[in-house]
Amino acid sequence: MSLSTIIHAGMRQYERPPLALVLMGGGARTAYQVGVLRALATLLQSHPGVSRSFPFQILVGTSAGAINAAFLAGRAREGLQAFEELAAFWGRLRSIDVYRLNTRRWLRFSRVALALELSRYIQLRGALLDNTPLAELLRQGISLGNIESALRSKTIDALAVTGSSYTSGVHWTFCQTASRETFQPWTSPGRRAEFQPLTIAHLMASSAIPFLFPATALTVEGREEYFGDGSMRQITPLSPAMHLGAQKILVIGVGQPERSGLAAALLGTHGRGPSLGSMAGHVMASVFHDTLQADVEQTRRVAETINGLPQEAVTAMRYKAINVLVMAPTQSLDALALQYTDELPATIQDALGALGMLRGGGGALASYLLFEQDFVQSLMAMGELDATARAAELIELITGP
Repeated sequence: MSLSTIIHAGMRQYERPPLALVLMGGGARTAYQVGVLRALATLLQSHPGVSRSFPFQILVGTSAGAINAAFLAGRAREGLQAFEELAAFWGRLRSIDVYRLNTRRWLRFSRVALALELSRYIQLRGALLDNTPLAELLRQGISLGNIESALRSKTIDALAVTGSSYTSGVHWTFCQTASRETFQPWTSPGRRAEFQPLTIAHLMASSAIPFLFPATALTVEGREEYFGDGSMRQITPLSPAMHLGAQKILVIGVGQPERSGLAAALLGTHGRGPSLGSMAGHVMASVFHDTLQADVEQTRRVAETINGLPQEAVTAMRYKAINVLVMAPTQSLDALALQYTDELPATIQDALGALGMLRGGGGALASYLLFEQDFVQSLMAMGELDATARAAELIELITGP
């Protein structure tokens, strides 16, 4: 993230400093975010003197985090109840509601034949899975009209989702605010922002996990381009929130803690090296790698540098450091997913098994596809525990010291 972005964000003056919620991507793993937010709502409801209105003015989402952000924006006028409704939405999810894989049943008895069939399927569609069910789920679950109402009523100031263009290689942020005229787009090397009323296609594009889900066409700058998951090439996840005016930011990622505890599972037996499953999991972890720490560290260094200037200069700049709080899982999601891989749909187990992707660390790959209730509820419970452990920090971020 550029220094000018951080400095300009800190020099804006607001009577009420805007609070942003940034939700990172990670497929089924983003159920963790739901647990954090549900716990946050409980904390706010039990805290004396705190408003029951929706606490975030700016919502930024990537991949499945974009779906969560859009869902909340559509229900922001319901206040803290929006978080409980998001939990109920995830509580009804199943893998068959998100994707499907249609293969002939007899192929499951021949891994070679199944692998060949899948290869042809991928070449035809450009992806392993059909995510048409997800589009229907989003049409039923996300109220696009209510997003516009929340913006016009000033319940929220902005909603933004990100996508990565396969056509141009540019990482785009699509922003919806109450007025196109007041929106100020930004351009950086490899990154662009544009005002666009968000649609289901934007959410499908942002959440199109490479190789697993097909690309989605969107129109940018008057031309059609094909987009995949917004986590790809996302090098400055805090930048959109700052460009949109945030002075306080809560970021919820689903990045993997240190993986040393899974070393034996990730490597093949008898020193044969990593299996296809562990390599696939590593690739997915690279796609969804949270680059938050670099942004957070740079933001802190800018604040320290400016505050180290002579007091007269600091006063003249009227700079106020951007307050960033990062929430992320304290336990391994790969290890958790290993307990539930048997709950994947049979066709998916057969397909991934035929491709050798469930052996040796297959839980890493499965964790992005396990939209099944035991795994989802475990993730939400983890999020609630992590948020409760940091209750004081969360309350202070929202209400002030």
